[in-house]
Amino acid sequence: MGIEIFNLDLLYIILLMTVGMFAGFLNTVAFGGSLLTLPTLVYMLPFAIDITSLPQGTDETNIANGTNRVAIIFQNFSAILGFRSKGVSDFRHAIALTIPAVVGASIGAYTATITPYTVFKPILAIVMVTMLLLTLFNPTEWLQGKLNPSGAQHKIITYAALFIVGIYGGFIQAGVGLLVIATLRIIDGGDFVITNAHKVFIIFFYTIIALGIFISKGHVNWVLGLTLAVGNATGAWIGSNLAVKMGDKWIKVVLIVAVIAYVIKLLWDTVQGVLIP
Repeated sequence: MGIEIFNLDLLYIILLMTVGMFAGFLNTVAFGGSLLTLPTLVYMLPFAIDITSLPQGTDETNIANGTNRVAIIFQNFSAILGFRSKGVSDFRHAIALTIPAVVGASIGAYTATITPYTVFKPILAIVMVTMLLLTLFNPTEWLQGKLNPSGAQHKIITYAALFIVGIYGGFIQAGVGLLVIATLRIIDGGDFVITNAHKVFIIFFYTIIALGIFISKGHVNWVLGLTLAVGNATGAWIGSNLAVKMGDKWIKVVLIVAVIAYVIKLLWDTVQGVLIP
């Protein structure tokens, strides 16, 4: 096995950090990084823990969902510092936007911790395919031209949308960056860099609450979470300082392959669970 760190082969440590770095960059300048980290965590968990010892109704998908939040917190904190170093640090508006998202995330995270893996797996498969399609065919700009709320209606729609986004983010997280960007761009129509700065601020604070809930249920593996966090934080710092999109065709290819493979695995596990109780 070679050099081992906390029961993980060094190769796995390097792989996890590398995936985290790509995910952190992607999450900061755009969205979709968790489509990479969630399948990676599900793959690596059997090498880090004894899956058979998990409580009834819990499996690697539940633990991966909670563990991913450790990296998300470090990633978004690093991104906030990165934006701040480049003069993008007016988060006063973001504080108001964060409140409904935090409330929603509390509901979503708690729901995720009590959802049996036999139900969670097909939900996650459907969500990841949906997020992949939204990533490939971003409807934000088209929707922005269709909606133009103003005044009190603007605030109500914004807060209601972020509350719903918070529920989703607390429950799964994968692809939530797209939903936050879409909400802020469609309703506020702000500069893309400012939108991304607000996005990482909102996700950072609601993830603190969500992580606390996952920790209380024992759905966090700290070794994998902190290892992944090193990569995510590094990628987020790079992304927030560049604040521009690199050519993303190859990234989309990686996302397509990873998500399709993972969805097939989730659906196969679900079918096996039905056929072989």
